Amino acid sequence: MINSFVSRLLALGPVALLLLAAPTAQAQHVLWAARLVAVSSQKSEGKEPFSPAQVLSTPNALPLGQISNDAWIPKKEGPNEFIEVRFARSIAAQQVTVVENFNPGSITKIELVDTKGGHHEVYSNDNPGPLPEPFRTLEVRFPAAEYRTLGVVVRMNTGKVEGVNQIDAIGIADVASTMVKKAFDAPKGPDAVLSTQFDSSLVNLGPNVNTRYVDTHPVISPDGRTLYFARQSHPGNVGGSRDPQDVWYSSLASGKNKTWNQAKNLGSPVNTPDDPNGLASVSANGQSAILINIYNRDGTLDPLGCSLSKRTRMGWTQPIPQDIKDFINNDKEHVDFFLATSGKALLMAVDRPDGKGGQDIFVSFPVPDAPNAWTKPKNLGPNVNTDKSDFAPFLAADEKTLYFASEGRGGYGKSDIFYTKRLDDTWTNWSPPRNLGPVVNSPDFDAYYTISAAGQDAYLVSSRNGIDNSKDIFRISLAPAFQPEVVTLVTGRVLDVNTKKPVRAIIHYENLLTGEEIGVTETDPVDGSYTIVLPSGVQYGMRAEAKGYLAENANLDVTAKDKYSEQKEDLFLVPFNVGQTVKLNNIFFQQSKYYLNTSSYPELARLIRIMKDYPTVEIKISGHTDNQGDPALNLKLSQDRVNEVKKYLSSHGINGGRITTEGYGGTKPIASNDQEETRAKNRRVEFTITKK
Repeated sequence: MINSFVSRLLALGPVALLLLAAPTAQAQHVLWAARLVAVSSQKSEGKEPFSPAQVLSTPNALPLGQISNDAWIPKKEGPNEFIEVRFARSIAAQQVTVVENFNPGSITKIELVDTKGGHHEVYSNDNPGPLPEPFRTLEVRFPAAEYRTLGVVVRMNTGKVEGVNQIDAIGIADVASTMVKKAFDAPKGPDAVLSTQFDSSLVNLGPNVNTRYVDTHPVISPDGRTLYFARQSHPGNVGGSRDPQDVWYSSLASGKNKTWNQAKNLGSPVNTPDDPNGLASVSANGQSAILINIYNRDGTLDPLGCSLSKRTRMGWTQPIPQDIKDFINNDKEHVDFFLATSGKALLMAVDRPDGKGGQDIFVSFPVPDAPNAWTKPKNLGPNVNTDKSDFAPFLAADEKTLYFASEGRGGYGKSDIFYTKRLDDTWTNWSPPRNLGPVVNSPDFDAYYTISAAGQDAYLVSSRNGIDNSKDIFRISLAPAFQPEVVTLVTGRVLDVNTKKPVRAIIHYENLLTGEEIGVTETDPVDGSYTIVLPSGVQYGMRAEAKGYLAENANLDVTAKDKYSEQKEDLFLVPFNVGQTVKLNNIFFQQSKYYLNTSSYPELARLIRIMKDYPTVEIKISGHTDNQGDPALNLKLSQDRVNEVKKYLSSHGINGGRITTEGYGGTKPIASNDQEETRAKNRRVEFTITKK
């Protein structure tokens, strides 16, 4: 029924190793492998003992140098063993570290993989062989280069070192300091824990938000401008003072004082007269909300699940139950949910038979091509969950930093609020949880921690100094060192390229470096606006989809962003008609060359899909440059580039007879050539529909 959430603290227990402490979480200095790309051989798959997936995340062996099941062992011995990994984001690396936790000495080469797929050798050993020490942490340091590192390839000659060879972890850093220290125990007890630093004390949000009634469970929109919360037994609830709980909201007032406008009841159908209603999370654009409880068609509520409501021109829609496979919650009084900003992960705190005890935090993922359906919940693992209740998950906009409450880690009260970092894509590897300290956690009730995408202000519930001693909502400024990783908040509208009128559309955004879809959102039904949040360190592609249109994809490079920022980017849709021209904005070539960069493949894959879905369509691909340099060379370069695009399409099953090409050099500019910012728009590839 009503979401459970309280807070207090415990000291960190023993840790396997100490990682380099980053001065700020936003400038995360150390990255450990997050995804396996390729491997020469393996004894087993998945997270089984000795599988290559054991290389992901921080080192497993405790202590370092001890043979372990949780490390990769090549299946065969020979000169051509290798493993290739990727990291969650790119950095300007100055160091790579490979933990050889047993029989070191077989590594012959280490290559860094940049964001364009290029390989750069940073370590070479032509005479591999056994070393006198039983294990080695191989640290290779080098000056930062112009490229950014996204992956690492480690090559080995295991035939030169007898017995089992094991690799436990692969990491990179953008500083030259030591990444791994052989320290295996941390001081114990609450007094030994370094408290999280805040730049202010708790600030009550004032009478426009807080009342003498219980005001609880704040949920801040990613843009930081709308605050949703629950208000209990208030006369303004849909069912009056007998109504146990309704969802209310307040908007941020203009000005620099961070004050809030008078709160309003969200109304029906979200709020019902006889049951506790609660909003668990809201999407980046504010168009979708996850609500506690299953909303049945007969108007009753079922506490065993959650529902999704969307905002339309007419208000919020009737909440749609979410179908979570094998959903079980033995504690029907307490359940928490949180939908990731991308919409790609649904966190929940439930009491399941496969948990460690009490409420545990689990994650489910969307079922492909099945709206409102989610996979079987997956336990986040022992670094998050304890044998007591762990609950109230909040995943920051970076989709790496998790805040949650725990009764199983000790601290300043019955439960405390902690935070931890997701280390890879398994969702089971997390950094040791860190207590938010005595400023947030106290012997009083402190709960429901939430922060905006900017990561600067946190909101929580506390009974300290509340109106008439009730539970109130407070704001606190988080020190930069403990903010989540940097993100960019992107806003814009989806427009018809010809009429410039808004179009209702679905927006997809993806990592152009890996081709992985990061998230999906919808435009505002009124004005066609959208909002998405993009973690830094990656180049993204964005596109809108609507019936009868083709997308002009946009791209945004935030690989080097080190501060929170907001950016406007309108997306355009082209009517699917003969004579219409579509810009292929996400086609990239090497400088002054016609070779395609790997980041072009997602865009090309969509063009291939269009050609296959509409087998009678014919197109003309046009290439354009700016006016810099020799016009004749520019003309040839533009022709070579569109020929390369046609060649790629033909190699993927598209009949070349359906494609014509023409290079125009710099003869058809669409923007001024006077400065680089506008000149870049003239360097483009387009296609025109010549037959449908």
